[in-house]
This record gives sequence, C-alpha cells and structure tokens, in this order.
Amino acid sequence: MNFSLLTADRVTHLKIVAVALVAATVVTVVGLKARVGDPNMAAKAPATEIVKVGKPPVYTSNGVVVR
Repeated sequence: MNFSLLTADRVTHLKIVAVALVAATVVTVVGLKARVGDPNMAAKAPATEIVKVGKPPVYTSNGVVVR
C-alpha cells in the first residue's frame, strides 16, 4: 500500500486522478440540475408592494424639534 504521494506508483496516481474526475463530474451535474422550478418563474411572479419612505421621526426630551 502507498502511504505517500512521493513514493506512489503509477496506479495510485491514476486512482487519485480518477476519483478527482468523478468528484468534479458529480459537482458539475448537481450544479447544473439545481434549478428551482420553471426558469420563466420570475416573469410570472406577482408584483411586490412598494413601500415609500415617510418623514423621519424626531425624538427630543424637551419637545423642541431639532433638524
């Protein structure tokens, strides 16, 4: 058994490359398949409510308005 990459033979290096290739393929396939529903879903989504900003509140201890 090869415990070091420095002394590993050709078969061990081939196994490492094969495992890395399989892992990269799995990650790529999962990334491509990870879609949420229909790709046109954003066009069909209902419009959200727009909230407008009002006047900022003014807090004072003696009742004098400071701006």
